[in-house]
Amino acid sequence: MSESTLHLTDATFDAEIAARPGVLMVDFWAEWCAPCRAIAPMLDELARESGGGVGLAKVNVDESPDLAARYGIRSIPTILFVKDGKVVDLVIGAVPKSQLKKKLDAVA
Repeated sequence: MSESTLHLTDATFDAEIAARPGVLMVDFWAEWCAPCRAIAPMLDELARESGGGVGLAKVNVDESPDLAARYGIRSIPTILFVKDGKVVDLVIGAVPKSQLKKKLDAVA
């Protein structure tokens, strides 16, 4: 996980999302979730490859169940694509990097 990855909680989520211009991938995950661990390196790569154009944030659903409920997260990993503070798209499950890239290109 990159040191530039934001770790969001119920307490920090709204302020961090509002303060972040551009596109942010918000990964809802859990420590015990194998698909979450499988997709994490791809999310890091996409954020790095964007040259600062795309940010990455993570929400541990076990530590922030209210956030998961608020966004209707019923399956993990779920990645929300947030642009200028608003959720514009999402992906559920460990999908190929090409599919994530296609979503990013569409919302950028």
